[in-house]
Amino acid sequence: MTRIRVLVVDDSVVIRRLVTEALSTDASVEVVGTASNGRLALAKAAQLGPDLITMDVEMPEMNGIEAVRELRRTGHRMPIVMFSTLTEKGAAATLDALVAGASDYVTKPSGSGSVQESLQRVAGQLLPKIHALVGPGFELPGRVERAAPPAPGLTRPPARPEGADPAPGRPEPSRHPVRAVVMGSSTGGPEALSRVLGSLSQPLPVPVLVVQHMPPVFTRQLAARLDRIGPSTVVECHGDEDVLPGHVYVAPGNHHLELRRVGSGLRTALTQAPPVNFCRPAVDVLFRSAVQVLRGDLLGVVLTGMGADGRTGCEDVVTAGGTVVVQDKASSVVWGMPGVVAAAGLAHRIVPLDEMAQVIESTVQRAATRPAGLRGLAVSQGGAS
Repeated sequence: MTRIRVLVVDDSVVIRRLVTEALSTDASVEVVGTASNGRLALAKAAQLGPDLITMDVEMPEMNGIEAVRELRRTGHRMPIVMFSTLTEKGAAATLDALVAGASDYVTKPSGSGSVQESLQRVAGQLLPKIHALVGPGFELPGRVERAAPPAPGLTRPPARPEGADPAPGRPEPSRHPVRAVVMGSSTGGPEALSRVLGSLSQPLPVPVLVVQHMPPVFTRQLAARLDRIGPSTVVECHGDEDVLPGHVYVAPGNHHLELRRVGSGLRTALTQAPPVNFCRPAVDVLFRSAVQVLRGDLLGVVLTGMGADGRTGCEDVVTAGGTVVVQDKASSVVWGMPGVVAAAGLAHRIVPLDEMAQVIESTVQRAATRPAGLRGLAVSQGGAS
């Protein structure tokens, strides 16, 4: 059996041992070496040629961000998973590492609990990401995906089998208004969102709501970073906000984000309902709530990410008459989320990341030229009217 070869980089002997033992619980993964700082990691990477590297952020001599940047500069393309602390500083450094070329991240155990609990937590976070980034699809034993139910009154089209080749793009729906853009992403999402939102030529004339699978603190840092790089106003959602054109609302970690109608307006809502697809926030929850409010007057966008979150939400959008666009395989860090939407025949377009901003703008602009009789509910400075 071919095993996935991993290099573990951390200045803490305890963490190196913890990660090594956690990965040893999977017979298809082999730790081929360890390093205590970024400079040693560069030498070990050249010597061992690992399939994947786990990389601490804060280390002496050369930190994880510098090591990632140097590995990418010298042509190493293996996935790199950062090991981060769940703090403002750790979140900011992790986002810097993702921009530098890291593929994903996991958070370190907090220090509370037993060694066994820490092992289970590290294995539970790392192993699915390793298999998604390097090997074949991985599923934790006994897990059965629990998808969001369809919006009331909707009948979903039949899904194509798991692993099926992508269906050709669906015929474009008849011209319909786009009153909101809903987006979902996971692994590789922070960089993808940066490139999409940073490439918009101007703020969109409709609100954008985003679910990125991230814990608390990280989503706040992500929203602040996205706000600095593009023309839109980007905020981490706090709930009960009027949704405004030109604004982007990022779901906070550990909360589902929903779109709701309040009176004649549209507002955000946050809940801590059970995870869906083992995620909170979940893309399916956002997409489904938007369909309940706006029916098919939506553009759904699914970017890079592992898993299947967003597939049933896209089914709801398509069934209601909306448009779905997904990132293509070549430009995705992991073609899980967009891949299952494409395989189910739900994507109207499958688009390279570098073209996504233009496709979003053109789709929204085409909708803006619809006949006056189709305008209906419009989002304005005071919400929706």
